[in-house]
Amino acid sequence: MKFFIDTAKVEDIKKANDMGVICGVTTNPSLIAKEGRVFEEVIAEIASIVDGPISGEVKATTTDAEGMIAEGREISKIHKNMVVKIPMTAEGLKACKVLSAEGIKTNVTLVFTANQALLAARAGATYVSPFLGRLDDISTPGIDLIRTISDIFAVAGIDTEIIAASVRHPIHVTDCALAGADIATVPYSVIEQMIKHPLTDQGIEKFQADYKAVFGE
Repeated sequence: MKFFIDTAKVEDIKKANDMGVICGVTTNPSLIAKEGRVFEEVIAEIASIVDGPISGEVKATTTDAEGMIAEGREISKIHKNMVVKIPMTAEGLKACKVLSAEGIKTNVTLVFTANQALLAARAGATYVSPFLGRLDDISTPGIDLIRTISDIFAVAGIDTEIIAASVRHPIHVTDCALAGADIATVPYSVIEQMIKHPLTDQGIEKFQADYKAVFGE
């Protein structure tokens, strides 16, 4: 399973990229809004840091296929690595079909059922993004959705990649890898949590103490 970072915060993207653990970036209207910057400027800066797929979403207020297609074409021109993020709606599927036919990569987002993922894949989506955390929030195991989509895609021979989204903590990451997700897109805070373990810290402290006892500083 590969890792994308789910943020529009350039500082966090730089830190994760420097560690060598991410190969792409996902953004959404809420994440862009948090930065208070122009969409195109943020995306262009991200593209200068990470050499991999970068999801840029159509405007949250654009609900018709024609509008999504027009915006998607413009997003795809920002950089060769751009992926157009489209909501899982009937109009979104129409836009996905057209953009995919034009060779533009697409990421169908806000997926909450296996049927939605299957429809998006058949519409030509490069990626589908099922949301774990938001399902967990309503007492529905999100990881079951990842596993089901993975099984269906394997049986049907579907190449669309599964991006596990709305990842809240390290256990989600492990579960997604076991369930067959191709990619987990995670906040930087989760990457930080994945790195740390108290026994690692204790081990480093002991090694340092043992070294200093023999060799000094």
